[in-house]
Amino acid sequence: MSLARVISIANQKGGVGKTTTAVNLGASLASAGHKTLIIDFDPQANATSSLGFQRDPTRKTAYNSVIMGDPIARVAIASKPEGLDLVPSDKNLVGAAVEMVAMERREYLLKGAIEAVRERYSYILVDCPPTLDLLTLNALAASDSVLVPIQCEFLAIEGVSELLDTLMRIRRTINPSLEVEGILLTMYDDRTTLSKQVAADLRSFFGGQVFETVIPRNVRLAEAPSHGMPVTIYDIHSRGAESYIQLAKEVIANAQKRVGQGTERANSGTGAAAAAGASDGGSAVPSSEPSGSGSS
Repeated sequence: MSLARVISIANQKGGVGKTTTAVNLGASLASAGHKTLIIDFDPQANATSSLGFQRDPTRKTAYNSVIMGDPIARVAIASKPEGLDLVPSDKNLVGAAVEMVAMERREYLLKGAIEAVRERYSYILVDCPPTLDLLTLNALAASDSVLVPIQCEFLAIEGVSELLDTLMRIRRTINPSLEVEGILLTMYDDRTTLSKQVAADLRSFFGGQVFETVIPRNVRLAEAPSHGMPVTIYDIHSRGAESYIQLAKEVIANAQKRVGQGTERANSGTGAAAAAGASDGGSAVPSSEPSGSGSS
């Protein structure tokens, strides 16, 4: 059985749709028949509550896995839809970032915890906090790729450029094989010139790194977390649900493309070569692009 693809959903900027993407992409992947694990690695625990799990001080969380050494298999809880599991979060993760400082191989604690369950899942999504702290570094060290949600607003290009610069530094030091899964345009409003202009600028600047799918501003998408369910369960026919289902198809297509190229990659050392190319000013994506060219 192949190992799960581990994807961190990260952006140093808050309010760009990281948790919304983790929850709804995870639900869409599970609904498509791919067993998926969401790891809520943000002390705010928004992914946990968005899936209907309220605060419970007796429940084990991501903190127990990375700090106390509890196996993820014992911490993960079944969610909906079928095939979606969650490693919940709580405020203890704030302390985890402090406790990690004194621990050996502190950047790789989450990676060690994940390795034991990678055969159980097709995808593992890590919902990162909106900071570049030890929690986010752990997520990126454990990941095969990072998905970057970007809100369609002024200064978006500047923000994502800074993040990709950070990712290149992480590739040089912590995780040489880290790829960019894709840049996801969120909170898109096709009625405004600004959204259209930002989307056009991002596609012009980052090209094939940008997913074809865009996530619209959508009332049902915003309402779903308060009901404790993904939008694909809350209102499958909403524009928000349709967009995340489409995003899941792109992510799955990317994974299938990589499987087909696996032999070539093993022979050519693609990750290291691409990282070197990126550091020379080339594409920030080593060896993979969202397969968006076939649909519009």
